[in-house]
Amino acid sequence: MAFSAQKSPSKKAKGSNARGAGSKSTEKRTKAKFAAGETTTAAAAPAALLAAADGIDLERLQFGALPWRRAEAGLEIMLVSSRDTKRWIIPKGWPMAGRSGGAAAAIEALEEAGLLGVMSDEPIGHFHYVKRLTRRSDCCRVVVFALRVVRQRAHWPEKHERVTQWFSAGEAIANVSDPELAQLIESFARGFAS
Repeated sequence: MAFSAQKSPSKKAKGSNARGAGSKSTEKRTKAKFAAGETTTAAAAPAALLAAADGIDLERLQFGALPWRRAEAGLEIMLVSSRDTKRWIIPKGWPMAGRSGGAAAAIEALEEAGLLGVMSDEPIGHFHYVKRLTRRSDCCRVVVFALRVVRQRAHWPEKHERVTQWFSAGEAIANVSDPELAQLIESFARGFAS
């Protein structure tokens, strides 16, 4: 899907929390509808199905973008630094009300790294990581979509909070701190080479 995020995702949908995942009762109804084979909104479908399949609460599900480009030397992956610990990660964030998983990942890539491009229709995989919060830590599952980068904007919302850098696939694998993310990048690179 081609995507250019122009609208601000900060508007909160009626009845949803700040992360865009609805209330607990809405979440339970959505999971029940999918289990019964009923349909709901297209935006709720990916998050509800993925969460229900793994028994993961929607609050712990995130969507991420793996930014890539074809360079003279081969595949390159863009990594971004985390805001607090400055670890190398990929753009990712919570589900957004009214947005599919791929659209949410594209918005995160734009906000965190200024990236515009073509997002894969289907996820390329997922990884888990521990999100450190003020008073606790949560294990999050990140469903990842590949983003073929067309361009990087000169200015974007989090430009002064993060560093972005292109790496060869091998360098990206060596630099990410999450082992499952490293495996996902390695798998993507193998598929790219074949």
